[in-house]
Amino acid sequence: MNENLFASFIAPTILGLPAAVLIILFPPLLIPTSKYLINNRLITTQQWLIKLTSKQMMTMHNTKGQTWSLMLVSLIIFIATTNLLGLLPHSFTPTTQLSMNLAMAIPLWAGAVIMGFRSKIKNALAHFLPQGTPTPLIPMLVIIETISLLIQPMARAVRLTANITAGHLLMHLIGSATLAMSTINLPSTLIIFTILILLTILEIAVALIQAYVFTLLVSLYLHDNT
Repeated sequence: MNENLFASFIAPTILGLPAAVLIILFPPLLIPTSKYLINNRLITTQQWLIKLTSKQMMTMHNTKGQTWSLMLVSLIIFIATTNLLGLLPHSFTPTTQLSMNLAMAIPLWAGAVIMGFRSKIKNALAHFLPQGTPTPLIPMLVIIETISLLIQPMARAVRLTANITAGHLLMHLIGSATLAMSTINLPSTLIIFTILILLTILEIAVALIQAYVFTLLVSLYLHDNT
């Protein structure tokens, strides 16, 4: 049971070679593009959603911060499509791997922090020591703020991993219960199956929300350092 429960989180292999890279590169191929002057409804809706999302995240940024808009839009599209594809049966979700989420979180966090120290060195250092701090508390507050700064990428990666993993485990458990009850009690099976459908709808919303939250946190870090 435990092996089946966590089998979907094991990185797949093809002929003994890891296939995670191919899976990570697959979602961008599903995004439709058009070379025509007049787009169809799907392309128009897609462009409208991208503009709405980028406007939502870029409103608070100055001119320098807005140069990161392409990276942020690409990030949210990648995480959202990866999360949604992971909801398909017999699929693999790369965002359930903490290593991958850290690989996204740490470089973005480091880039924002380095940019802050280069362009706003006084403001960046001021975060380590709030104004009006009593002298005896200065060393302790500096240590606390330093630790808080260093764990930001870890917290962001763990949040994404935990939310996606928990949803997949819950769907797997309820799906197994539905299959087991189908030969015992039909009314109970219908009730559990209804719960499974509602949970699937909830997980679709969670997949999109977590992509937005992850990208929004990156946007806020950029806002504080640009």
